[in-house]
Formats: sequence, structure tokens, C-alpha cells
Amino acid sequence: MIPETLFYILIAILVVNFVIDKLLDALNAKRFSDALPEELSDVYDAQAYEKSQNYKKEKYRFGLLTSSISLITTLLFFFLDGFVFVDELARSFSDNEILVALLFFGIIMLASSLVSAPFSYYNTFVIEEKYGFNKTTRKTFFLDKLKGGIMAAVIGGGILAAILWFYQKTGTNFWLYAWGVIAFFSLFMNMFYARLIVPIFNKQTPLETGELREQIEAYASKVGFSLKNIFVIDGSKRSTKANAYFSGFGREKRITLYDTLINDLEQDEIVAVLAHEVGHYKRNHIIYNLFATILITGFTFWLLSLFIGSDTLSQALGVPQASFHIGLVAFGILYTPISEITGLFMNLLSRKFEYQADDYAKMTYSAGPLISALKKLSKNSLSNLTPHPAYVFVHYSHPTLLQRFRNLRQTD
Repeated sequence: MIPETLFYILIAILVVNFVIDKLLDALNAKRFSDALPEELSDVYDAQAYEKSQNYKKEKYRFGLLTSSISLITTLLFFFLDGFVFVDELARSFSDNEILVALLFFGIIMLASSLVSAPFSYYNTFVIEEKYGFNKTTRKTFFLDKLKGGIMAAVIGGGILAAILWFYQKTGTNFWLYAWGVIAFFSLFMNMFYARLIVPIFNKQTPLETGELREQIEAYASKVGFSLKNIFVIDGSKRSTKANAYFSGFGREKRITLYDTLINDLEQDEIVAVLAHEVGHYKRNHIIYNLFATILITGFTFWLLSLFIGSDTLSQALGVPQASFHIGLVAFGILYTPISEITGLFMNLLSRKFEYQADDYAKMTYSAGPLISALKKLSKNSLSNLTPHPAYVFVHYSHPTLLQRFRNLRQTD
């Protein structure tokens, strides 16, 4: 394939992907003002519903602005030989291909962070603040950015260096070793994320002894779920939005509750949410998701191995000789359509798992408290209760509140 032709294919993929995404956003935005379904009419009163509509509209307009600027910036970078400039800049510091690649992606990520930071700041301290969600201080905001950047450099840079080393040593067979590295890393993070990563950003404390803990432990004992690690995370230091999640395997498994969740919900509702999380564990959803992700990763690396040595990939971005990091950028864009398809599959799988976890909570605890909990959480986060089906199909990892309500209300 002629490099110039490939260049315009890459541009077309970027533009078409953007257009499709914005069309879905527009379809979804048209549903913002729809009347609430009868089953969810008690979620919002008139004033709260108007507030939720205004929030969604403002987020939609801001998202359209930021994504448009991102596309324009990316296209300018392509047409003005930005990749050539960054590659030459990286090579001015070293001749080592691994170090050049690390510098190349480091420069791009740093520039991207600097460009996106003002928009992130506006979203947090203007939009989220306006609607009462933001609890983040400016110090925490910038510290989060700094910590995230350092983690990306250390972890992402380490993984990239290992993959490049395998490529230099094994050629096209590198994908097997790279797959192994990512698989091990994914398993390790599933096991120890809450213990190693979360404390960098949040404080976790064991749930204190009391009625709530007793109810949780009684439920866990009832369903044969060994649970010693119940933690509360200080989510309120950043936002009023609530959440809960399950992580880890074996002795490392733990339930983490946001302090906002404990403040917003009644105790039986909290236990119902926890029963949903236990359902994910009992139905092996974490293992299935991990297995599916590892399979997709292996396929991606195998496909990458077929093209990464091609001069055409690098020449399409203006670099005359093949280099791993330039080829990786071009391949990443070419892979976008496949990534969209695998994303649809993972979302479909995730929504199925959410139904199963809801069913587990209904069978082992009760549907009523889970429904009331979901309604409260939706109200408190000003969630969209009338999303467009096409938008749900492409973007939602969870069923809509209406779909979950109807499923929970079905007779066993």
C-alpha cells in the first residue's frame, strides 16, 4: 500500500469514528427532555428533573466542544508532520530505540495532558461545582494529575520497555511474550489494585463495628461468602457521587463502599447493593471479564505482529524508516474499527452480567431495597433516565435504570 493512501485512510478512520460518535451523542441528547417512564416517575420531582436535564445538556455541549477541539488538534498534528517532529526530538536525546520510544510517547502524553488540563479543570470546578457534585480542592486536583502522570510513566513506560525489548530479541514472536506480560499484569492488578493503587489517591478504612457491618456479615454468612475485608473509601473528598465495588480473589477479595454511598442509602439498601456485588463474584464475572480481556489482548498483539515491521506504517506518518513506536501509533488507529466491535461485545457481556448480579441480589436478599437504592443513586447523580437505545447499545456497560427496574420486578 502506498504510504500516502494509508495516511488518508488513517485520517478517514479518525473522522468517521468522530462523526459516528457525535451522531450517537446527538440522538441521545434529543431524548433529554422526554417524559419520565411511569415506573421511574418517583425518581425526580419537577425541579430536580429540570436540574438533571440542564446538567445533561451542559455536559453534552461541553463534550461536543472538547471532542471537536481534540479532533482538530489531532488532524493538525497529522498534517503538520507532528510525529516526525516528536520522533526527531526524541532521537536528539538518544540512539537507543527503547529510550527513543519512551521519550516519544512521554512527550506526546505530556503535551496531551497540558492541552486537556484546562478542560478538565473547567469540568470539575465549573460544571460539577455548579450542580453540587464537586468536593475536590484545587490541591487535590493537581496532585491527582501529578500522581496519575507519574504512575502512567512508571507502569506504562515499564510495560512498553518490556514489549520493545521482547521485539528486539524475538522479532515477530514478541507478541507471545507481550501477551504474557499484559496477562500477568492484568491478573496482578485485579488481585492487588485496591491494596496498592487506591491508597495513592484515597484513604481506605475498615468498616467500623456496628449494625451495618453486622447486617453485611449476616448476609455474607447466609450466602456462604467469606468476607473479612469491608472497607470504606473517602470518595466524598472529590465528589458527592456514590459507588461500591468488589475486587480481588481469595484472601485479597474485598468489598469497598464509598462513604457517600453510606450517607445516601439506608442500611438495607446498602446490603442490597453489596448483594449485587457478591453476585458478580458468585457468578464468576470477574474471571470471565479477565479471561475475555486477555483473549482480546492476545488477538490484538498477534495482529500487531503482522504489521509492526512494515515501513509503510511509519512512512504514512512521515517517518522514512520503520520504527516500533511510530508503527504502533498507525496500527492503533487502524485497529479502531476492530476495537469498536470488541467494545460492543464487552459492553453486551457486561450488561448481561449486571442483570445476573441483580437477579442474585433479588434471590438471596430482596428486590425492593435494590430498586430504591438504584433510584436514589440515579437521582443523586442526575442520571439520564431516558437514553436513546442506540447510545445505550454502543456505550452503556450497565442496563438502564428502567431495564433494571423491570428485570427486578419480574416474577422469579
